[in-house]
Amino acid sequence: MTTARIDEVRETLVISGTGPRPSAGSLSGARAGVIATITGGGKTWKATFPLRTSRWGGAELPLPAGDYRLELEGADLAGATLADTLLPILRVAVDDAVVTIAPPIDPVYETDEGQSTLEERYAAEGGGTENAVFFESFYGRVAGCNPRAIDRVLAERAPAVTRYWAVSDLSVEVPDGAVPVVEGSPEWWRARGASRMLIVNDWLRRRFSRKPGQRVLQTWHGTPLKRLALHRPGFDPRRMAAVVKESRRWDVLLAQNVYAERVLRKAYAFFGKPIWVEGYPRNDVLIDGDAAAVRAALGIGEGERVLLYAPTWRDDRTEMVDFVDPEVLASQTDAVVLVRGHSRTLGPGKDRTGARVIDVTGYPETAKLLLIADALITDYSSVMFDFSVTGKPMYFLVPDLEHYRGELRGFYFDLAERAPGPLLRSQDELVAALAADTEADYADRYAAWRAQFNRRDDGHAAERVVSRILDQGWLTP
Repeated sequence: MTTARIDEVRETLVISGTGPRPSAGSLSGARAGVIATITGGGKTWKATFPLRTSRWGGAELPLPAGDYRLELEGADLAGATLADTLLPILRVAVDDAVVTIAPPIDPVYETDEGQSTLEERYAAEGGGTENAVFFESFYGRVAGCNPRAIDRVLAERAPAVTRYWAVSDLSVEVPDGAVPVVEGSPEWWRARGASRMLIVNDWLRRRFSRKPGQRVLQTWHGTPLKRLALHRPGFDPRRMAAVVKESRRWDVLLAQNVYAERVLRKAYAFFGKPIWVEGYPRNDVLIDGDAAAVRAALGIGEGERVLLYAPTWRDDRTEMVDFVDPEVLASQTDAVVLVRGHSRTLGPGKDRTGARVIDVTGYPETAKLLLIADALITDYSSVMFDFSVTGKPMYFLVPDLEHYRGELRGFYFDLAERAPGPLLRSQDELVAALAADTEADYADRYAAWRAQFNRRDDGHAAERVVSRILDQGWLTP
């Protein structure tokens, strides 16, 4: 029988054993995986697993936190011992052929008592004095959306400003020159309190305590079709109180267009404070982005047709909806299919795989995916208001339309009457629509849609937002 033990856990996980040498080894997680290098033979062998990987042509970064299945073909891991070591990069524990990778936070701070201590210190101390911005996008799951686009311009125009990015773990790629701070770590708490400005695209959550002089720019993350916040179906006093409490933390709200300004002000009871209607900074790349570079990074050949499937999340399920079989769709359409789940499905979900299928749920910038897509397949997602900047065709796959509209969320307007593309009920209908030339049928609707929702999406939204910030004196260039 083979005996195996954990030899070393640093930027690599090394497992050594006696007995038959394994023929191959892998760590397989929901969103990433790595292959082992096997050395040795005879009485002893060694399997070395890198704990860093490059995704979508980007930099090598630590593996995302989560559980990974450990496989060593031909070896017996019954003798493996538990390792629980604090690392400069991440923590790894091995048990029962499952490798658990945790964010790089000292275990003493991960307990309820440890977090309570840090929170009490954060609440009691002063702050808001460092010439810095604390960025957060979708609770640190990615470093993208409007905050990333603002970061890009701010780095150019205000190089003296320190740019902190809240991240769930160090697998989240942050912009060049920015400082990642892992949520819940002492550095995260300190940066959140010290920064003169916070730029976020979702709720700050219960632990936020405004410091004297701090300013909060809430960029939000989409023009809404589905009802939000105070407008959601059902009367819930606790939800209403939470919405009002949250919106009072914001100094400024960013809206893509006048329609969104009206909806967001009422949905969040954001009265008496300014809303900047400047277009969405995240869409600037749709005007002047380098599509060829994005395609190359994703391994997509020049001239290949790209379909982007990007549905929104559902209140009654945790994983991405499965109304499309992406591998079959790729075969039916002779296209590369990009699968983009919502940020809320990033954690509980798992990457879709298949021939000519690329799961880009964890890709940092949705807008770059819109840039390279030849057509968008969505449902009720606000991505529809962004993709229309490109003028390229959209298809709405909505087999659960009545349930979503009547029970889950409800709409602010009738999508069927105004959608700039066909509403479809099945993958077969979708394939038929993709094969037909329907753009002329929706040309008038598309033009009216762009006139209402994309007037300010001209490639300069981030510049206007940064100019407003600096004009207010909230940061020192």
